[in-house]
Amino acid sequence: MANGGAAVNDSTPVAPKDASTVMLVRDGVSGPEVFLQRRVEAMAFAAGMTVFPGGGVDPSDAQAEITWAGPGPQWWAERFGVDRARAQALVCAAVRETFEECGVLLAGPTADSVVSDTSVYSDARTRLERRELSLGQFLAAENLVLRADLLRPWANWITPTVESRRYDTRFFVAVLPAGQRADGATSEAEHVRWSTPAEAVARWKAGADVLLPPTWSQLIALGEYSSADEIFSATTDFEPIEPVLETVDGKPRLRFPNNERYFADYPEGSRLRGSRPAD
Repeated sequence: MANGGAAVNDSTPVAPKDASTVMLVRDGVSGPEVFLQRRVEAMAFAAGMTVFPGGGVDPSDAQAEITWAGPGPQWWAERFGVDRARAQALVCAAVRETFEECGVLLAGPTADSVVSDTSVYSDARTRLERRELSLGQFLAAENLVLRADLLRPWANWITPTVESRRYDTRFFVAVLPAGQRADGATSEAEHVRWSTPAEAVARWKAGADVLLPPTWSQLIALGEYSSADEIFSATTDFEPIEPVLETVDGKPRLRFPNNERYFADYPEGSRLRGSRPAD
């Protein structure tokens, strides 16, 4: 989720579009690490922000005929509180966006295996990013099974109604599959890195990165766990969070869980300082 741009002047809020974001984690020397990317300044959405891989749901995500392993669309529908087709689209978008943006593919030749070398699918990755190929077409052509069991639902944030570009984003968590590596080979990111949640928050406090409320909130939550497996096994509150714009001491400020802690640590000199951070 990211800065949605100018506020909406019309009294009718823009309807949020579905999106999926994946927090890819692994165990590091100092504890669990999460994959982060800084989006290029030319992006229309979340320009320059440090985020997790993810993006909007594509119409083809709901229409795909996919061989599926793990919890089925109905299981996800119950967790998300949506219908089956919409749940499938959200999971497919999570898998597709993770592959497009960092080369990690949550799929395998069988229901209990996962590909180890994704570089052999580099051409398909490019075509997926260009929307020349759908996830369903790619998996079918390569005889791959989508591994829904490698994903877990984590959180749900909705962009405030005052924004002109809004998303209803489901956050997922996934552990980096053995043998795979996450990279920065995407047109949407200018820099990528693995970082412990504490290191990422420290960089934000120092003004080195821009973390909007949803990203910051997930990093704070991830920092409570001691291993990637512990994160993956966690049960989280999946109630939707939609920040509300309010006035505090004469200034606009978003209200969301732990917002006082967020604004207390908000870095001086940040390019968002004094403005309305959006999700």
